[in-house]
Amino acid sequence: MTGTTATPRRVGLVGYGLAGSVFHAPLIAATEGLVLDTVVTSNPERQEQARAEFPDVRLAATPDELFARADGLDLVVIASPNRTHVPLATTALEAGLPVVVDKPVAGTAAEARELAALAESRGLLLSVFQNRRWDNDFLTLRKLLAEGELGDVWRFESRFERWRPELKGGWRESGDPAEIGGLLYDLGSHVVDQALTLFGPVTTVYAESVVRRPGAETDDDTFIALAHANGVRSHLYASATAAQLGPRFRVLGSKAGYVKYGLDPQEAALREGGRPGEGWGGEAESEWGRIGAGESPLTGGGTAVPTLPGDYPAYYAAVTRALNDDGPNPVTALEAAAALDVLEAAGRSARDGVAVTL
Repeated sequence: MTGTTATPRRVGLVGYGLAGSVFHAPLIAATEGLVLDTVVTSNPERQEQARAEFPDVRLAATPDELFARADGLDLVVIASPNRTHVPLATTALEAGLPVVVDKPVAGTAAEARELAALAESRGLLLSVFQNRRWDNDFLTLRKLLAEGELGDVWRFESRFERWRPELKGGWRESGDPAEIGGLLYDLGSHVVDQALTLFGPVTTVYAESVVRRPGAETDDDTFIALAHANGVRSHLYASATAAQLGPRFRVLGSKAGYVKYGLDPQEAALREGGRPGEGWGGEAESEWGRIGAGESPLTGGGTAVPTLPGDYPAYYAAVTRALNDDGPNPVTALEAAAALDVLEAAGRSARDGVAVTL
């Protein structure tokens, strides 16, 4: 397979549910050097949805149909249910195709490392879609840390909290371990990846993971405490049962703290049909976080910090550069495996009520 900036690389997208239709397809289509060639879904309504937004896209009912014409593709993106990530990624790599896999890349760190070894042995890109590294608040926090604005960080609090007292159904809420559902592996994949990206390896993990909602089969309220090797402590929350939402970030350091409420606006914009372009990822001044010491940001303490624009398009732009040997893989499978080490330890900790040493 070949590809240059003059000849867009042809992308096959497996799955057109939330991940495929809201995140991957629009971002692929917005990326110079990529073209959405084929969408795989057996759902007639989703096929119509894909064709309505991308009139020239090919449709396939099964992954086998896609892989039968592997020589007509340059990249496969896997946005299907979690249980399919490893087998589909394996098939794609064995067919000689570079792969992007939505998070979590696998159910275990061992599987992620096996995929990474397969990709390396074939000389192929294997990248994991950890889009929350390009959230507006995360980019802003990284800038503050790089500039030393907080001093030495002591504690990192990160929350993905929602108020969803009623079950929605589907594989994400299934109690079948094969589905890799539940918030620990869903939202937990984001908060753990962000913590590791910011503060590095972890030595111990403690977690509490419970089922709150009547009829729920898997965790819907989870807390994870991490001790990083560099001394930072991360307190991470993922919940579907939070009647009052806490700050997205509260980061406490030796000089100051940074508190940011509200979610990055990119997902909401994509869901509503917005597409990357001028002004993408920005937010109103009223939503900015605050930095300071000794006062609550809710009573006017500290100074407002302009939030950098969120930039999900940067992920696929980096993937394209990596395919062209012009830049690194933006998120490697080994990085994802390190996060899965933590998630597996959190699962053991929550089950056994003990801290787990890594």
